[in-house]
Amino acid sequence: MSAERPSLPPVRLNSEAELARDALAAPLFVRAVRLARWAGPDTRVGAGGELVEAQLPAAAEHLGLPADDDGAAYASEAWRLAVDTGLLDVTDPEEEDAEGTVSAGENLGLLTGGSPQDVLSIWLDGLDAVHADATAPVLDDFTDLVGEDGSIDFDALDWDPEAEAEFLDGVLGNLYLLTLADNGAGEGPVPLPALAASMIVPDDMGEPTDDILEQVSEAMMRLDDQFRLLEPIGIVEYRPVDEALMVEEGEAPVGAVGGDEDDVTRYGMVKLTPLGLYGVRARMLEAGVDAPAVGDLAGKGADALLDGIAHYPESAARAEVKLWLAGYADGAVSAAAELLAAARGTDEGGPLRRLHCQQALALAGPEAEPAVRAVLGDRELGGLARVWLAERGAADVPAPPEDMIFWLAIDTIAAHLDADGELDELQGLIEGLSAQHSGFFDEVWRVDHPATADVLEAMGRLHSDKKAAKDARKAAFKARSRAGG
Repeated sequence: MSAERPSLPPVRLNSEAELARDALAAPLFVRAVRLARWAGPDTRVGAGGELVEAQLPAAAEHLGLPADDDGAAYASEAWRLAVDTGLLDVTDPEEEDAEGTVSAGENLGLLTGGSPQDVLSIWLDGLDAVHADATAPVLDDFTDLVGEDGSIDFDALDWDPEAEAEFLDGVLGNLYLLTLADNGAGEGPVPLPALAASMIVPDDMGEPTDDILEQVSEAMMRLDDQFRLLEPIGIVEYRPVDEALMVEEGEAPVGAVGGDEDDVTRYGMVKLTPLGLYGVRARMLEAGVDAPAVGDLAGKGADALLDGIAHYPESAARAEVKLWLAGYADGAVSAAAELLAAARGTDEGGPLRRLHCQQALALAGPEAEPAVRAVLGDRELGGLARVWLAERGAADVPAPPEDMIFWLAIDTIAAHLDADGELDELQGLIEGLSAQHSGFFDEVWRVDHPATADVLEAMGRLHSDKKAAKDARKAAFKARSRAGG
């Protein structure tokens, strides 16, 4: 069987040490740490662990924030994060309406005495807390929800917490995918209207309807609020929607979708940070999404490496192989021998494994030559071994037997068909290989390779020379008849 394709391309993450430094520098996290170190025996907290209102001005002053409502709100937000991430331990009061006590949490010491993994684990708890805040309902007038008996009518909120969290995670997932698009070329900021539209507009819809445009605009404004909350934890760089675009308070700018491209930045621009890539991937992995990262295969066997990189972009595959080789303790000869052994097989994924084996051997260096020479007589590996040796100008490379030449041609084309490469490159490969041997199609159909008929049919479709394409189709018919199919 061919290797199962991952649902997402592999991401290249910064080192854990770099990511931990980024986490410790996130503005909201910095404020939370400062308040955790500021808190003492006299600090007063409410029954829910929140800092009592009378203490907020002092907390805001400690953070260098203005002594106004905004300063108090920022201080309260940072305090909640310190509690949610275990930087502070709160003891609930024994009596109702009393105040609780607070002390330094175990995690506070880990920020300076722990490992980068400890720091990132604490930061991820903070990301979860901020994510929950970002998906909480927006309360325009809380008093409307309170009944005469003091009870809160949550049904009146029209709020589905799971749906809200799923929508924001979907948006972050799309942003993650856009960041990795085109082999990392999509690392620039993404317009907020495009991100909202990616969640609302059906793929098969041509011109969006007015109703769809209104939904996109509403989603944009909700995302604007959410990204403003998410930016201080360090996962995004965000340029908010220009408030001048609001026709009136609470009204979304409907012109955001399909508007003037010169003004698109005014509708909000968002970009995942390196820490954001790490955080979003961690959330996806927790949700069971296959989100590979370069370096995942280091330390695993060669079979896991060749299967794992089967559908990686070229640069990511090279980076993964380099890390694998660097971590191989037994030297280049042993590494090359293990790669070659893993490349064998007549299963559907065999050709692509051998192609990636050849590319991996190119990175192994000349020290791998003894292992490569050891397979010169191997039917499946002898062809690629000769190519490897010839590319290095090695002496005493025996000429391949004719059946090995044809077998390698079929195997190489089968690998590129499975890799879904560029059509022009595949067409050039097909025409180049078939032109290297006179009477190619008169002989190649006899090759005992499981992909012979499929490859010849593909050659018949893709060869630009009409006669050669016809010869390929005839050869494919002979190959199927020979195989009894």
